[in-house]
Amino acid sequence: MAHTTRRQMLAQSGMGLASLAFASMFSEDEARAAALSVTAPKEPQFPAKAKHVIHLFMNGGPSHLDTFDRKVALEKYAGKELPVHLRTERKTGGAFPSPFKFTRHGESGLEISELFPNVAKSADELCVIRSMRADVPNHEPSLMLMNCGDARLARPSVGSWINYGLGTENQNLPGFIVLCPNGYPIKGPSNWQSAFLPGTYQGTHIDCKHSKVDKLVENIRNPGLGLEDQRHQLDFLSNLNQRHREQRPGEEMLDARIQSFELAYRMQTEASDAFDVNLESDKVRAMYGDTLHGRQMLMARRLVERGVRYVQCWHGAGQPWDSHDEIEKNHRRLAGQCDQAIGALLTDLKQRGLLDETLVVWGGEFGRTPTVELPMPGANAGKINGRDHNHHGFTMWMAGGGVKGGHVHGATDEFGFQAVEKPVHIHDLHATILHLLGFDHEKLTYRFAGRDFRLTDVHGHVVHDVIA
Repeated sequence: MAHTTRRQMLAQSGMGLASLAFASMFSEDEARAAALSVTAPKEPQFPAKAKHVIHLFMNGGPSHLDTFDRKVALEKYAGKELPVHLRTERKTGGAFPSPFKFTRHGESGLEISELFPNVAKSADELCVIRSMRADVPNHEPSLMLMNCGDARLARPSVGSWINYGLGTENQNLPGFIVLCPNGYPIKGPSNWQSAFLPGTYQGTHIDCKHSKVDKLVENIRNPGLGLEDQRHQLDFLSNLNQRHREQRPGEEMLDARIQSFELAYRMQTEASDAFDVNLESDKVRAMYGDTLHGRQMLMARRLVERGVRYVQCWHGAGQPWDSHDEIEKNHRRLAGQCDQAIGALLTDLKQRGLLDETLVVWGGEFGRTPTVELPMPGANAGKINGRDHNHHGFTMWMAGGGVKGGHVHGATDEFGFQAVEKPVHIHDLHATILHLLGFDHEKLTYRFAGRDFRLTDVHGHVVHDVIA
């Protein structure tokens, strides 16, 4: 299990979160410190390479074949049936070569498509894993697997596990923040749930389509009461909540609610600053771009700079990268929306000395097929210019946080359908992320329903080849 102090043990047993009410037992300062202990910074199990994670989630499943995994063989078989049988979710036809040009970049000579020219400027920082694999070719279970380590059962998300293990460096902000513009992705808040972990570890969703802080974080300011009056009000409310809590032992959701009141109070002093990208210089804002994704990536940098452990940046609501047809048009549009911002994030983190301690992860829940998806009634009728889902082999990349830069790990077959060289399952990815943060994935556990659970369940191996 993660190392726990006496106060953390009390917090996990349902006492620490409500301890503000124990005025007769603790001084005011001690009581508040005890209430905060569940999220206080903790030491990892061994020296860590990374302190923070920024997960760039291209939800819907970007095509590895059109971004970071060029396959010349598809050009040879263009429009023809491949000489191998592919197990695809829907019926597909002939080989579909990428419509995008690939170029080598950096001293490493990493091949990257024309879709990501700004990301390509940081080619020597990227560790590209071309042999990722998941379990099934469906969005919902694959999202749950990528985010929570289990495709079917309600399990804590990666960010929640990291929050549980490390706590947060900034008590005035949530330790796990989700930036998803224009609504929720498929499966909604289940993607950042804390499940059986205490509720204070779950992700806090921010709709980053807004540019004003009062819209980003609703009710962040109290127009009727000052901080001192709110403190008195909150202390009174905490006493009432504790009486309610004493009649309902074992209800951790009540603890989480009490903690949420405290966090909301503290956020008034920090959130306005953290989310206000207009406080940045004109030069920095121009580097990221005055766009939705430019503001999103700049917020992500500002949040990790202020001690937030895990920031997840979704491309948008639903499943925008799910290009069953018009893949050239759609992928060009989607990459155009985020390439400048992601490139700026990598450059900015490095210039500020933050990239070494911040692990940046890019990818979707799976990849796409090397063959064209055939039309289906009511869906992509008449269009033969897209790709189906593919969980057998796809690409993700990482940067910073102790990984090898300018490095390619593993490979798919000559057509890009299946991982054949050094395959990396999602469980292996999770084990590796935890390792970079200073945790043995088999020892970061939480006792629930009579057993010790962990993010990787009974699976996973650290991919040491990607670690610098």
